[in-house]
Amino acid sequence: MIVIRPATPADLPSLVDIYNYAVLETTATFDLEAQTVAERQAWFASHSPDVHPLIVAEEDGTVLGYSGFLPYRTKPAYRHTVELSIYVHPEAQGRGLGKQLMRSIIARAQEIGHHVIIAGITGGNESSFRLHKQFGFREVGILREVGYKFGKWHDVHFYQLTLPSR
Repeated sequence: MIVIRPATPADLPSLVDIYNYAVLETTATFDLEAQTVAERQAWFASHSPDVHPLIVAEEDGTVLGYSGFLPYRTKPAYRHTVELSIYVHPEAQGRGLGKQLMRSIIARAQEIGHHVIIAGITGGNESSFRLHKQFGFREVGILREVGYKFGKWHDVHFYQLTLPSR
């Protein structure tokens, strides 16, 4: 059974492993080098349950994926807009974990009172496009050739979900 719960510091090694797969094998992130647990501690600490939650999908004590929010931009008028990330361990993909994480993180955004969720998705990531569209995200723009990884230029598609006002 999959449990969706807030991330804890003990989860950090698993989160780093999942993220590093994306760094080394995919264009889901534009980081180019694997990260250490120590390097990711500041990232982990930047999340807070009451504003920028970080959640995990766990099965039998193993973290299989995670999702979280970070500020979209730092200026105060953007405080109700967040940027979303979702990563699922490659061996756990295709099991609906992304949907479970998405459902849970959107619910948390609504509880917190966020207004807009932004997702930047690298061109060609059709499964991520489909996932976001299933939850009502709309493509709002494309930044052409803004990331260079694996010997080629990549576009980033921006998707937006506007949450109902409370």
